[in-house]
Amino acid sequence: RVDAGTDQLKTSASGFPLDILYLRNGDIPEYLQDGVADIAILGENTVVEKGSRVSKLMNLGFSKCRLSIAVPQKSGYENIRFFEGKRIATSYPATLSRFLAENGVKAEIHQISGSVEIAPHIGLADGICDLVSSGNTLFQNKLEEKDIILKSEACIYAHENLSAEKQALLDQLLFRIRATLEARKYKYIVLNAPRSALDKIIEILPGIKSPTVLPLAIDGWCSIHSVIPEQQFWEVIGALKQAGAEGILVIPIEKMVS
Repeated sequence: RVDAGTDQLKTSASGFPLDILYLRNGDIPEYLQDGVADIAILGENTVVEKGSRVSKLMNLGFSKCRLSIAVPQKSGYENIRFFEGKRIATSYPATLSRFLAENGVKAEIHQISGSVEIAPHIGLADGICDLVSSGNTLFQNKLEEKDIILKSEACIYAHENLSAEKQALLDQLLFRIRATLEARKYKYIVLNAPRSALDKIIEILPGIKSPTVLPLAIDGWCSIHSVIPEQQFWEVIGALKQAGAEGILVIPIEKMVS
């Protein structure tokens, strides 16, 4: 557990030897590279832009986005050659420069921070390179997403030269995080069914190995316990009801250790 109080710059976890620093996003790669911090939760886009010498350990599955090229609607864009001799506004000049060089395009890059979407409408640029998640902001500003340069999400990164002691702690922490993330992919279900429908129900359940079957006080009935993937949840529940399952109870899983 972490005490994440308002306006705290540093706090500690309970139940694990971990100090947490709250830093500005753009500063984190340097702190990590220099060994001020041992590990970090950071967007992959920032690490790529900074060119930091850090080790990516695992993807966390949230804050998913993409770094994309966008231009005004009906601009006649066909490919990245559109920007030859033109101007692009971005907060990611290093990543954009590499992309343009790889495609043999010479364009003028205007580095700005915040409100990149407005640049084409005020005559500052012919297009933009910015982070996109849903695309709503682009649509509201009459822009069209064209080329995806980079896909990104929150990841755990580590300093390249951790001591053996810190590496052992890191392995424990990653084990706990993986168990928590894995649990979010599944639901625990309990249901009642007549024994006559047991074989059909077991066939439907995509459990990890095999469901647990317990007899009920009512003769000829049993209770079935299993784990099902979140993505298949409604399809499986519907099939179970048709097979004769009753009193289906769905329970979230807090941790799951494979």
